[in-house]
Amino acid sequence: MMRAIMPATTVVRPSTGAAAGVGVFIALSFIHGFLILAVPSAPLVALLLWWNANTVSHNFIHRPFFQSRTATRAYAAYLSLLLGVPQSRWRARHLAHHGARPGHARAPRRCLAARGWAWAEAGLVVAMWAGMAIIAPRFFLTVYAPGYVAGLGLCWLQGHYEHAGGATSHYGRLYNAAFFNDGYHVEHHERPQASWTDLPSFVRPGARQSRWPPVLRWIDAASLDSLERVVLWSPLLQRLVVARHERALKALVPILPSVSRVTVVGGGLFPRTAVVLKRVMPWAAVTIVDMREANLGIARRILGDGVRFECRQYDPGRPEDADLVIIPLAFRGDRDRVYRHPNAPVILIHDWLWVRHQPSARVSWLLVKRLNLVRR
Repeated sequence: MMRAIMPATTVVRPSTGAAAGVGVFIALSFIHGFLILAVPSAPLVALLLWWNANTVSHNFIHRPFFQSRTATRAYAAYLSLLLGVPQSRWRARHLAHHGARPGHARAPRRCLAARGWAWAEAGLVVAMWAGMAIIAPRFFLTVYAPGYVAGLGLCWLQGHYEHAGGATSHYGRLYNAAFFNDGYHVEHHERPQASWTDLPSFVRPGARQSRWPPVLRWIDAASLDSLERVVLWSPLLQRLVVARHERALKALVPILPSVSRVTVVGGGLFPRTAVVLKRVMPWAAVTIVDMREANLGIARRILGDGVRFECRQYDPGRPEDADLVIIPLAFRGDRDRVYRHPNAPVILIHDWLWVRHQPSARVSWLLVKRLNLVRR
């Protein structure tokens, strides 16, 4: 269900550096409540539940905002009503997810008190639901309930893809700005009590990462190769795709250095880049590198003579014997390394539209792609 729900074996007070962030979290949680009342809609209920669960509530679970137990319980009750999930129960499950064993060292009386408070939070949530169903049944059935279920679904996606195959980080600046560094998930698992402000300093080379935020990570599973096969079946789509890529490449050609050798990575299945290169740079020797011989066979039939084919895996850590290397959107290697340490004098990287590296050229709004230029 939501992102794994957390308890804590010890109470960690907010650090001085994170104190300002605590105030922001509290203010944003009250803005969350105001928005639900002011502009109620099912999508808003869903999105705010998902966002709060992975920002405000998640940080509150790991690092309680108040030194006073009364204030902590009062705020937990508010979050329970706001999210429709008893925070004590959520906290217990989430800390267990982190390997903690909440309560094993507590005195029996304190355990009973904690369980009693968890039941009290659950009672508040049920009472709120019952009140909405009686006083505003239409709102409850057509706005709140669908939004709540959708929010839980987003939280499930978040939790699943943060851990599918092992804890995975996402270092995109936009997501981490909006979600208070939630993308640093490997780092969070290694130091679950660390403040969100400190997580970027714990990044280590080789940490498992994805270019996608967790709720969009299913795109990695839906291989882009399947979309390439769709294009292969349609001459109309082929002309559209080639035209958009040709326009983007032409926009960058004037600022390229002298190019005589070009390596196209993964260009076998639908070799649009090689097709464009033969039009835009007819003098250049083009090599297509693809680790699937079947893909290279398709490219040979489309391109004919004049192109070299190599069946191998492209290694961004090994110098490439070319003046220009072109990386596809479907590249499954370490894309960040290609940006940081290009292994050729110039590299053109197909990336998503929002990943902008200067200089760059937009391929297409429809294809949600741009072409970024990187120099060594």
